[in-house]
Amino acid sequence: MKKVSEDKIMQAQCRFDFLGQITVRSQFGGYGLLANNIMFAVVSEGELYLRANDLVESLFRTRGMVNLIYAKRGLPVSLRYYWVDSALWEDDLALRHFAKQAYQGAKFEVLSKKGPPVRLKDLPNLSASLERLLWKVGIQSAAELKLEGAKRCYLKLRALRRTLGVNVLLALAGAISGHHCAVLPLMMRSELIEWFEIHIRSADVAQYETI
Repeated sequence: MKKVSEDKIMQAQCRFDFLGQITVRSQFGGYGLLANNIMFAVVSEGELYLRANDLVESLFRTRGMVNLIYAKRGLPVSLRYYWVDSALWEDDLALRHFAKQAYQGAKFEVLSKKGPPVRLKDLPNLSASLERLLWKVGIQSAAELKLEGAKRCYLKLRALRRTLGVNVLLALAGAISGHHCAVLPLMMRSELIEWFEIHIRSADVAQYETI
């Protein structure tokens, strides 16, 4: 089984080199895969598992990916690492996308835990003026922004300034996920725009028509 895991690690190092040099360390009875010292995946018994975060866990589950189960002191523990089956392994485009999401989420968690809190204006898409607006609605740090989520933060900002459009929603989502808003993953962008059209624009139109 060790040989199978070693083969999978070598393949993963080639597949994920777009994230940087992939290093390996012992983890959960298997091997953790790290890019820039951030662990984003695990190889266990020859199988690859991607690290989940709050943003992509639902995406992993929707695809039918299952958790890595680790025996801790003889008891099974479900970890936030999700199995890459053969179909996903062969789908290079989807696998690269999922791996990038796993890495970005892991990176955000690491940065949030190290040193002083990350300033809002230091996140992608967030200007000093938007940072000040977020302060006014009680969002003081990157960790608080992530905890609230893009939609709830946007609704709070809209209550303060109703002229804010969908680009602010996309900017918040990108700040949380580590993407510039122009290159948000298509699935995330589409879901956010659909939510905006249903819950924000339609409400604005209805209010205008009653005036």
